[in-house]
Amino acid sequence: MDLHADRHLDWDGCFNVRDLGGMPTADGGAVRRGALVRADAVDSLTASGWEALWEHGVRTVVDLRNDDELGPDAAPRPAGLTTLHLPLDGIEDTEFWSRWSDGPDGTPLYYRPFLDRFPQRAARVVSAVARAEPGGVLFHCAVGRDRTGLVAILLLTLAGVAPEVVAADYELSLDRVPARLAALGRPDDREEIQALMDKEGTTFREAVVSLAAGFDMADRLCSAGGLPREDLEALRARLTASR
Repeated sequence: MDLHADRHLDWDGCFNVRDLGGMPTADGGAVRRGALVRADAVDSLTASGWEALWEHGVRTVVDLRNDDELGPDAAPRPAGLTTLHLPLDGIEDTEFWSRWSDGPDGTPLYYRPFLDRFPQRAARVVSAVARAEPGGVLFHCAVGRDRTGLVAILLLTLAGVAPEVVAADYELSLDRVPARLAALGRPDDREEIQALMDKEGTTFREAVVSLAAGFDMADRLCSAGGLPREDLEALRARLTASR
């Protein structure tokens, strides 16, 4: 069985949307379909795209972008949809981003340093998902690869999904990002990013597996990020279902 088949969602206006359901968890359960969706920026959705999002069961959108990335919606979003704007980057920390914004922020190479530097920002996103109103939760950045990729790794790992499965999901975005970049008038950066990975002597899959398996994310987010333990339990209950 291909755990990554049929999870892409064709919503008009977006290029990199998929449901994170179906992936098995360590306790014998699985992530529930419809509970969690990752995406590129949904403000590009057309009216039919928003309708598809609503019909999929999404009731909360978590926008990870910075203030200067926000813009008007291409079509009105459903009236009953809750949107939470939780910028992930912490761009005011110029010391950190002077090191990581020139290329490596397009790779998972910066994820562990980010979690070491900004555990509170990661924790508040996890908490928002755990505490969201009933219905599916969608989270997104601009292209659905970097910030969205990090949050997906966190949520899936906390739900008990194996690192290799989490990494395989991350890789699904690599071929979908160029179309989104083209729509934004930005060049395809795959060769540049691949060169960075080669320089570090690793692959995307190896980097994500190393992150997901390399340290206790729950402890990091709770002890350093202030994530309440009850939110961690609520997240697991929200995202997973027994088989």
